[in-house]
Amino acid sequence: MEYNFNSIEQKWQDRWRTEETYKVSEDSSKEKFYVLDMFPYPSGAGLHVGHPLGYIASDVYARYMRLKGYNVLHPMGYDSFGIPTEQYAIETGIHPAVATEKNVARYREQLDKIGFSFDWSREVRTSNPDYYRWTQWIFKQLFNSYYCQDTDKAKAVEELENCFSQEGNAHINACCEEGIASFTAAEWNAWTDEEQQAMLLNYRLAFLSDAWVNWCEGLGTVLANDEVKDGVSERGGVPVEQKLMR
Repeated sequence: MEYNFNSIEQKWQDRWRTEETYKVSEDSSKEKFYVLDMFPYPSGAGLHVGHPLGYIASDVYARYMRLKGYNVLHPMGYDSFGIPTEQYAIETGIHPAVATEKNVARYREQLDKIGFSFDWSREVRTSNPDYYRWTQWIFKQLFNSYYCQDTDKAKAVEELENCFSQEGNAHINACCEEGIASFTAAEWNAWTDEEQQAMLLNYRLAFLSDAWVNWCEGLGTVLANDEVKDGVSERGGVPVEQKLMR
């Protein structure tokens, strides 16, 4: 018998969509299981063969765990913020917001045709302010915290400032930059605000420092190691150099 994939697959995909078959809700009677895929960059005209290569394997596993009785969360999203999208905009002359929306629609169409069991109600787009506001929030929590070794947890920098103003740093058991000299409360209170903030940078979980980075002049940014191949940027093939930067 001929397998009429156009009608059969469309029928079932429509039913999955209508009945929200793969939408996940909290269910304490089932053991939880999380299957997370790499989010694709929506910076091209569509998926490449490497996308379904990985997604098919994880989708098979997600379906298997559902059949085993687990409450499976299997979301999908788009890594739509950063160099890939910027480079696509430069190459095509299309605004990143416009290109991202168009490419996301194309990616979604292709992913749906393959028939993956994603919970699309949990879709993530990293270029969405509702998403990246939390990455900014997390950074602020790191910047405004220090690590207390007595309690073995992060605590507010304000607590550290109060200790410094009352007893200096001689008895503070906190993670900090090596070689920090001891100072008294009198010395701390005599410092300017700029000097106090400079000292606090030695204790904050997020801090300023000089470091060797992959600097790409042509892209105007620092690149991660996996964004550099044979001395040039993976996106655009622009020369990359090691540079000591603040």
